[in-house]
Amino acid sequence: MTGPAPRRDDFRTIAAWCLYDWANSGFTTLVVTFVYATYFTKAIAPNEVLGTAWWSRGVSLTSVVVVLLSPILGAMADRGGLRRTLLILTSALSIGASAALTFVVPGAPHAALSALALFVAGNVGFELGIVFYNAYLPDIASPARIGRISGYGWAVGYVGGLGALVVALVGFVQPAAPWFGMTRAAGFNIRATNLLVAAWFLVFALPFFVLAPKEVVRGPARVDVRGTFRELWATFHEVRQFADAARLLLARLFFNDGLNTVFSFGGIYAAGTFGMSFSEILVFGIVLNVTAGLGALAFGFVDDRIGGKRTVLVSLVALVGATAMAVLAPTRAWLWVAGILIGIFSGPNQAASRSLMGRFTPKDREAEFFGFFAFTGKLASFFGPLLLGAATQAYGGQRFGVATVIGFFVVGFVILLGVDERRGMAAARAA
Repeated sequence: MTGPAPRRDDFRTIAAWCLYDWANSGFTTLVVTFVYATYFTKAIAPNEVLGTAWWSRGVSLTSVVVVLLSPILGAMADRGGLRRTLLILTSALSIGASAALTFVVPGAPHAALSALALFVAGNVGFELGIVFYNAYLPDIASPARIGRISGYGWAVGYVGGLGALVVALVGFVQPAAPWFGMTRAAGFNIRATNLLVAAWFLVFALPFFVLAPKEVVRGPARVDVRGTFRELWATFHEVRQFADAARLLLARLFFNDGLNTVFSFGGIYAAGTFGMSFSEILVFGIVLNVTAGLGALAFGFVDDRIGGKRTVLVSLVALVGATAMAVLAPTRAWLWVAGILIGIFSGPNQAASRSLMGRFTPKDREAEFFGFFAFTGKLASFFGPLLLGAATQAYGGQRFGVATVIGFFVVGFVILLGVDERRGMAAARAA
């Protein structure tokens, strides 16, 4: 049996889909990048160098788990019509782990291990949820509008991250008397930003949980492990037969690793190398989210006009230059310029990659193909953080670690040059 075909370009569905991006962006901005990552290296780990290395291993472990689970769960979702169920469950994991991070006290026995375990659990839930969220894009957007709608999602997400950062700054971090009578003792006001993340995620994700389109069920509506693995193996060979989709996935394996590494260590780098305080890092994050949102929104229209491949290539050239500027920045002013450029072009890079994959995806195989999209996005993404952490430890400075990111953008650019967007779309239609 199958459900009714989803209605494309429906305003309410698209708005709810974008709002989910708003909801989960609090996790990336406050936990992964600007607040808790920095708090971990400064307050929970023995020192910033070890903290950077340990955090990099937590990010890397997340990548390994997502690599193992994303294609399997993607195939399972398509086969049994479980996309919405798995989206809700993975979101709940991220929300629960975020809330629990609040109660890991610096100096407590095994505090660093507990914090890293909860961070990995929350990050795995976040990343797996993105698989099912992305898989809805071809269902809700027509081919002519898929680029701009993907851009809308990223732009709304950045605005959501901005909102979470502002609330954290004015209500939790800056005031002498934080909101809700919170104490500043043992950094509780900083740790409590994780409660904000959990509440933000839960409240704003609910509309899409309700309005997500009904799914096409291609098999029994149950968890069929053997059937899932058979279909996963078939999908692996099928993806290989789509030459341009395969090249996109290979290119993204590299450039997405570089981008994830920048996101994971941006706040740590700003604090460790330039001595920024939590308040300054939050302001830095606010500005980056504004520029990233504007970039994603503007380039969504560019994507529909010149194509996803060209949009990604332009963004990669800019990201190479901006990252080099951040590495060589002699002052905070130069770091600000580099950060703003990274913000402007990171949104288009992610949005156009997603829309390009949507164009290359055969009908009714969305979760499976986006499972591989997540798979390749994470397959080597443990390597970027590990390399950054190793270079930081080996040379005793974060600049050396951040410099390693540039290579990932360059390799991804070279591979992406071989993608033919029209040919890839024709192959998807023919399938």
